[in-house]
Amino acid sequence: MNYRGLATSIFSGVADKYIKDFSFIRPYLQMADIKIPVRIYISIIFFSSLMVYLIAFIPVTIITEVLGLSLIQKIAYFFFIPLMSAITCFAIFLFYPSHKAFDRRKSIEMNLPFVLTHMGAIVDSGVPPYIVFKLISRFEEYGEVSTEMKKIVKNVENFGLDPLSAVREVAERTPSNDLKQLLLGFVSTTESGGDVKLYLKNAGQQALFEWRIKREKFLQQLSAYAEFYTGLLIAAPLFIIALFAVMNLIQPNIGGYDILTLTKFSIYLLVPLLNGGFLLFLRGVEVEM
Repeated sequence: MNYRGLATSIFSGVADKYIKDFSFIRPYLQMADIKIPVRIYISIIFFSSLMVYLIAFIPVTIITEVLGLSLIQKIAYFFFIPLMSAITCFAIFLFYPSHKAFDRRKSIEMNLPFVLTHMGAIVDSGVPPYIVFKLISRFEEYGEVSTEMKKIVKNVENFGLDPLSAVREVAERTPSNDLKQLLLGFVSTTESGGDVKLYLKNAGQQALFEWRIKREKFLQQLSAYAEFYTGLLIAAPLFIIALFAVMNLIQPNIGGYDILTLTKFSIYLLVPLLNGGFLLFLRGVEVEM
């Protein structure tokens, strides 16, 4: 029995009992392209958390023996570390689909303006729209957009849907609202007998214009972020370390803590954490060039 089957066999009852409480996961599983039913995924969450809880006892046992802790300290370690490890695992599995869906949406919206330009050029040559989707699906450089196009092709060639139904089905599951509106607009234009070439051309021009606006806005924001970084994460740590050095000559302890310990804490923990947080912030707001 594989991992998924073992998790389902043990926790399927728990998953059935609490499936309504975890119903918010279902759309994220679809948008993240995670091909696991929500019932099985809930079972995997509980099973993985249990396994992490049990496995955490091994390093805790080694740590407590090496450090020679007292009985009370050992009890605290054995209680809190496995519990916090299991809670962390639970949270990671719980929010992973939404994080994956966010990454897919970002990839789609980054590549969509260039995909539309490419599609418009292909349609201008007289190629039928379905063949355009099939051609775009072969370009891995377009990231998750090519993945969505592959789904359209799969719906037609493997499941026997007509092209418009295949496009509509993918539009309902895509994590990007921009791509959803594009695909539904394509379906509406085709069904109403409109000019698909003109629709794709206009959509491509609009998407490129909006991408340029976002890029210019982000470049302007970068200058403000640079000033913030220089002031808070470069100048401030240097000032604090210099202040600690002076204070150490006057009073080696402050609030019961050794100045040298506080300096080491600032250099080796606080500053790296702040820099890591700033990098994650930039990663979340950046516009790919």
